[in-house]
Amino acid sequence: DRYYVNKNAQPNGDHEVHKEGCFWMPNHMNLTYLGTFSSCREPVTAAKRIYPRANGCMYCARLCHTS
Repeated sequence: DRYYVNKNAQPNGDHEVHKEGCFWMPNHMNLTYLGTFSSCREPVTAAKRIYPRANGCMYCARLCHTS
């Protein structure tokens, strides 16, 4: 699956990582492409290099959602 991170932080400071096609994925202009991965763990790790407070989306990356 293709994963993206939201450039805009949530109110709690998290930058959410989304799987392509997620209903809650923001406008493409607000996304940074992370790559193709087989699970949510690797893209969240990659996103944390850009945004230390990256977190998986509660809906499309539930296993990696921590807050």
